[in-house]
Amino acid sequence: MQYLFLGYPRCSTSNKAEKFLKDNKIDYNFRNITVDKPTVTELTLWIKKSELPIKRFFNTSGLVYKELNLKDKLATMTEEEQIELLSTNGMLVKRPLLVNDDVILVGFKEEDWKQLVKE
Repeated sequence: MQYLFLGYPRCSTSNKAEKFLKDNKIDYNFRNITVDKPTVTELTLWIKKSELPIKRFFNTSGLVYKELNLKDKLATMTEEEQIELLSTNGMLVKRPLLVNDDVILVGFKEEDWKQLVKE
């Protein structure tokens, strides 16, 4: 089964995740998250399917997140407003993302990603 891998070429974590995919011969298509940003529709689907809190989809350690002072602002925003905001700038989105019909992985935790190899 092929995955959609959303990452940023200059992100060391994205690069580690991509190396993991290659080393484990996991089939994927790469998408540069800053050039081809996730859409509102994609984000809505992924958040729903992942059953993770929407905050997990924000790159909370990123410069853009900090510049926009989102730590304080997110609490006053609706989920729809947060998703809309995420869709405007790929640098706001936690990376990497690994997606297919059954799996949504946010960030690179090797132990979580190893489950893919076992399946």
